[in-house]
Amino acid sequence: MRVFVLIFNARTDNEGIHSIRISNAQGMEGNKILMFESEDDATRFALMLEAQDFAVPTVEMMNADDVKEFCESTGYDWEVIPENSELVLPPEINVEQTDWQAEPEMADTNEDFSSFNPSIPEIANSDLDSFRRKLEGLL
Repeated sequence: MRVFVLIFNARTDNEGIHSIRISNAQGMEGNKILMFESEDDATRFALMLEAQDFAVPTVEMMNADDVKEFCESTGYDWEVIPENSELVLPPEINVEQTDWQAEPEMADTNEDFSSFNPSIPEIANSDLDSFRRKLEGLL
């Protein structure tokens, strides 16, 4: 069965899958991966995360058995969110520290890039903001 999951930094070395922190009846904490049957529901959930100032994930189609196998190997729980079910809302509080990094670290080369290629024309702020949002959407 195909499902849709939320991936951060898709197709990079710093890729991460979205999970929700849960507590069981005994008070033990763990993580749960949501698998959406509907791409639209997964996209809606991703947009709600973005509205909470969380990094914007990419909606990726995967085989549910592969996700379950991953969950079993990492000790995560999973939940399949049926198509046309009630709207799933992200938790109001997100973790402060993720296992993946929202921005790749850059090596310090001690080079000054502030004057790099001065022949590039200045970009209008609205175009720059639009471009920035598109790039952030790739994270």
